[in-house]
Amino acid sequence: MRKIICIVIAAFFNMLCYGQELLSPQPQAKLLARFPFSQYSGGVMVVKAKFNNIPDSFNFILDTGSGGISLDSSTCAKHNIPLRATDTVITGMGDSHKVSFVFNQTLHFPGLTVDRLNFHVNDYDVLTSVYGEKIDGIIGYSFFRRYIVKINFDSSMMEVFSPGEMEYPKYGSLLHPVFTTLPIQNLTIKDKRKIDFNFYFDTGAGLCFLMSDRFSKDSGILLPKRKPLFTQAEGMGGKIQMRMTVVKMVQIGRYKFRNVPTYLYSDEYNVTSYPNVGGLVGNDLFRRFNLIINYPKREIHLMPNSHFNDLFDYAYTGMATYYVNGLILVDDVIADSPAEKAGILKDDIIVSVNNNFSNNIMQYKDILQTEREKIKIIVRRKGELIQLSIRPKSIL
Repeated sequence: MRKIICIVIAAFFNMLCYGQELLSPQPQAKLLARFPFSQYSGGVMVVKAKFNNIPDSFNFILDTGSGGISLDSSTCAKHNIPLRATDTVITGMGDSHKVSFVFNQTLHFPGLTVDRLNFHVNDYDVLTSVYGEKIDGIIGYSFFRRYIVKINFDSSMMEVFSPGEMEYPKYGSLLHPVFTTLPIQNLTIKDKRKIDFNFYFDTGAGLCFLMSDRFSKDSGILLPKRKPLFTQAEGMGGKIQMRMTVVKMVQIGRYKFRNVPTYLYSDEYNVTSYPNVGGLVGNDLFRRFNLIINYPKREIHLMPNSHFNDLFDYAYTGMATYYVNGLILVDDVIADSPAEKAGILKDDIIVSVNNNFSNNIMQYKDILQTEREKIKIIVRRKGELIQLSIRPKSIL
């Protein structure tokens, strides 16, 4: 199964509710800018923007699961961006630590300049290695709180509007999440039993659904026959271990999804704020809708798009791969997994997958998302080329 990005909930130690209800009528929302975004594995969205007067464009993940806005530490070093040490603590999956800041900075999107931004600085090398593309930062609450953002996964375009009155499409589903710095949506989920509970709305997570182990255990939601499989994932603190399974049904708004791939996470830092929140919904599910994210009104509109009926990814290989120094390396192989049975070893260099020699890690992951089919892999091991065959299993 493909690697996921779980930068989720990189929220500040103290989270404040944004804004107050407006009592006077608002003007109509005005279109400010329209520009493209790219999709990486799991539907994760990446937008390009220029930082201050630096001529290079930076790659930012668009993340409703981030409580601020951030820059990669190596990007700051490369461009000599001065940092200021602070006592601010951020908490994300796998880590909690103090961060430095870059205060009062500006981002330039096509047709839109956003100023007075305070970036915290973090190390995103692991995210760059997951996607094989440089990740320079993450755009979260500091951006979303100012605008209405339309995201169209059919055209891979996003539109940014000023706050104001907006007429939503006639069809679809209008959600009313609870907003702190992160939107929290009540979902209905069903497996062994049916339950309503709160989950984060997290566009920065390249997965469908995630539950904390504590929520899973306390709720008794999973069928006893479920046998979750171990896998390696990535969080704000680096590489973390999770387990994979499926949940019979996840309902968001009026839309129901069956047999949803689900990650189980031992939440050491209580990033999910259990018992108030049980986990998150990620962008491998949200990419099936065109979204209108309206933080000023505390609303999110979902409209099914052409990807709504895309099949879920149930394939499991049991190996973790990363793009490092121009090579695609096997970093971890789970015991008794399809990867181990195929003879793949840690530190193998993947040269090709099914005769694809592109050295593109996202293309290789896509090919490996076919369960129960034999897939040819050529690896380089100690200078020798070796052809192997792997048959990914299904988590269903």
